[in-house]
Amino acid sequence: MPRLPQTSNVVLRPVQYRDLDAIDQLTQQSPESELPQCSTVREKNVSIRNWYGVLKLLSLFPNPLQSLPCVHVAELNQQIKGMIQVSPFNRTRSTWRVDRVVVAPAIVESEDAESQVLTKVDIGSLLIRFCLERIWQARTWVLEIDVNDKAALDLYRHNGFQPLANMTYWEISAEQLQEIAEREPDLPNLLPVSNADAQLLYQLDTMAMPPLVRQVFDRHVQDFKTSVFGSLVEWAKQVFTRTEVVSGYVFEPQRKAAIGYFQLHLCRDGSQPHTAHLMVNPAYTWLYPELMAQMARIMQDLPAQALQMASPDYQPEREEYLASIGADRIGHTLLMSRSVWHKVRETKSIAEGLQLAEMLQNLQPARKPVPGRISMMKSVKLPAPEQKPQAPNTDKPTPKSVQELMKAASQEPHREDPCC
Repeated sequence: MPRLPQTSNVVLRPVQYRDLDAIDQLTQQSPESELPQCSTVREKNVSIRNWYGVLKLLSLFPNPLQSLPCVHVAELNQQIKGMIQVSPFNRTRSTWRVDRVVVAPAIVESEDAESQVLTKVDIGSLLIRFCLERIWQARTWVLEIDVNDKAALDLYRHNGFQPLANMTYWEISAEQLQEIAEREPDLPNLLPVSNADAQLLYQLDTMAMPPLVRQVFDRHVQDFKTSVFGSLVEWAKQVFTRTEVVSGYVFEPQRKAAIGYFQLHLCRDGSQPHTAHLMVNPAYTWLYPELMAQMARIMQDLPAQALQMASPDYQPEREEYLASIGADRIGHTLLMSRSVWHKVRETKSIAEGLQLAEMLQNLQPARKPVPGRISMMKSVKLPAPEQKPQAPNTDKPTPKSVQELMKAASQEPHREDPCC
């Protein structure tokens, strides 16, 4: 984590209604690089002014949309100098995403001459670090930026975000879709999606991405289910935006697994292009033309519009197929991630609270023990010398007691000493 000025007077707080005008002005001064409509990692920018009342109402009681989105501002000298918008990425809220960070373009300096100068990177880092420390349930953060946005890339690299994958966005024109729709798709086991198929879609999502991306996304079975409240919200969203969602998956009866999945977001009034989300098992790449023909046939009854979809760099087969049908590249983005480890406060045990040293003062030594010298000769034990085995005396039997020994000594003849 970068070290920031400690004397700064920047106040970080949740957004309020009086901040909406300043946020609109700040957004106009620092326009962001708009991502394509089919971006799945970064949500579309929610108009805070239009949805402020609804979001404020949802934050008053527990609900699935209580923290969607979470907006904070940076205030200096009673002026809004930055704004950050974050939201949960998965159902368990273990992964969060940074939707956008907007900072004032000019260098910010407080009125006090002794305070330090704050740049755009400093204000943005303060906002990012505030969210990293405040949202405790987030273990991983993910974001997506345009590869040409050098300022955003410097900001996120400065705060520990590392590249995860490269995303390429494609657009298929309406004329190309008409040609693709002329082909009859060969999908005998195409089924509609329901909550009962969540386990199959979870397994397909696991197979379609590398382990590192899978660990960052941290999706589970419940991420592929739709609750009753979520269904009502999605229905209301489709009514107001005049869109329609159609999805299906291909079932393999022998392996009892899903091998392909598509989800179409159709625009019924022709105001924006259609978008598609596609997942294919790497072992069944022949499904790409079949699923594309099926989606093209679904879009025939709607106003002629282009279709946008994404392809990550870890799925080269999809990029080869889209390039072969003449799709146009409309954008390149960089997917970045960062892990967060929050320090857990250690609680003292009951045994540590007891002052045993005061209770057992009489058993303590009078003075601090001083270690003495250690003699190497005493500490090292030398091996005993080997003794040669003596041959047993076969002439006389070995006495077995003291009486026998004395009796044997008295029977020996007396020998005179030759020296006397």
